[in-house]
Amino acid sequence: MSPKRIVLRFGTDSSVKPIVYRLVKDYDLVVNIVKADVNPQKEGTMVLEVSGERNEEGLNYLRSLGISVQDLNQGIVRNEEKCVMCGACTGICPTGALYMERPSMEVHFDGDQCIVCLLCTKVCPMRAMEVRL
Repeated sequence: MSPKRIVLRFGTDSSVKPIVYRLVKDYDLVVNIVKADVNPQKEGTMVLEVSGERNEEGLNYLRSLGISVQDLNQGIVRNEEKCVMCGACTGICPTGALYMERPSMEVHFDGDQCIVCLLCTKVCPMRAMEVRL
């Protein structure tokens, strides 16, 4: 079974709970934390890859805690016609999905590494990085 990619959004009440531990122990799920971000107010987001026979039960557990669970079904694409290879996106990409190839100085995009954080869409001056739904 291939892993399901999900985005969790949680508040202060959920950030102190061992939610990943419970998914593994209680629901026998395999969990890979792709990205996690918790702000000083203890609110945050987490991108997970989850696989196992009891996926839906585990996700329902998270929802019962008030955690927003969304499928990561959107993606980022680079519009080749708009891109001017400035490289602004490469410095902000947390996973290295966007990188500058040397010596050609061409921007390359590895969609498999992308976690759809949307940072590239905000910094691209040409708006070449686009959200695909």
